Amino acid sequence: MKTNRKKKVLIALDYDPSAQKVAEVGYSLAKTMGAEAILFHVIADPMYYSSTEHVTIMGFAGYMDTVPTQLDSHEGLEKTAQHFLDQSKHHLGDEAIITMVAEGDISESILKTSKDIDSAIIVMGSHSRKWLENIVMGSVTKTVLLQTLIPLFIISTRRLEKR
Repeated sequence: MKTNRKKKVLIALDYDPSAQKVAEVGYSLAKTMGAEAILFHVIADPMYYSSTEHVTIMGFAGYMDTVPTQLDSHEGLEKTAQHFLDQSKHHLGDEAIITMVAEGDISESILKTSKDIDSAIIVMGSHSRKWLENIVMGSVTKTVLLQTLIPLFIISTRRLEKR
């Protein structure tokens, strides 16, 4: 006897301005599939938060508006990440959206969480960074693509250059 469990779409978001596009397309995909949308953020190296530019997306004015000491603690980073996801959820206009925050290696956290929640699909953006950055830092999207058995929907978030 089969149980009729609701499908889940894991939408991985970072603080890049392109996260809005990823959230909107991922949410639309979840609705089309009749699936639960899960907005997911991974807290990685705290140095990332001090070196990244300020952004304003989906009503989230950025972690730069937080008290600097708040970004020095796990609790502060988690609170900021949850606020970001809550603002993203509000932007999408659906209180049924689930939000999740994890900590650790971004690729590993996405892979583990998608497996743990039995995700039907993972939605991620691809920033198409400079080739040297990809060599030095690696590509989260590429790592997930090579290691997952779950379908992966990659949204190109490359900024169009003016010619």
